[in-house]
Amino acid sequence: MLGALLIFVLQLIYVPVLTIRTILLVKNQTKTAAGVGLLEGIIYIVSLIFVFQDLSNIYNIIAYVVGFSVGLLLGGALERKLAIGYITYQANILDKNMDLVNSLRTAGFGVTVFEGEGINTARFRLDIVAKRSREKELLLIIDQFEPKAFLMSYEIRSFRGGYLTKSMKKRAISFFKKKKAIEETNK
Repeated sequence: MLGALLIFVLQLIYVPVLTIRTILLVKNQTKTAAGVGLLEGIIYIVSLIFVFQDLSNIYNIIAYVVGFSVGLLLGGALERKLAIGYITYQANILDKNMDLVNSLRTAGFGVTVFEGEGINTARFRLDIVAKRSREKELLLIIDQFEPKAFLMSYEIRSFRGGYLTKSMKKRAISFFKKKKAIEETNK
């Protein structure tokens, strides 16, 4: 029974590591992914050694399968918690809402405004770039100003140049300092 428990624990470690490696590869961070892959391979081999030592032990096989499944749940939760990378939201709105645009920019998000033709009227599209770790904050700001906005999101694999790369970080730091100062005065 101790062997089955060990196999289960190894799977709980292995699958989240597999998840992180996959994310790093998708985000084009191949050197880091290779390092994580080394750990993944070691865990995989060790767990299989325990399973293949006694294929008649049903508990080891069940521990491997259930550990893999629970590991997937943990890996998904870990991926959401880490929120590696950037995301683009397209917000389609009826009016050119500069209060929304200014609030997003003040909070440190990159925003570009486009005007287009809807079926009956002009429409406005905001392309908003944010770190994935700030996605909820972004959605709260949009909901505050445009609760009926049509939203689409895309994950960004990479980007370079432009105003965003330098200023987004500076604006986010400034926003968090102001937010902290307000919270301290409200105490």
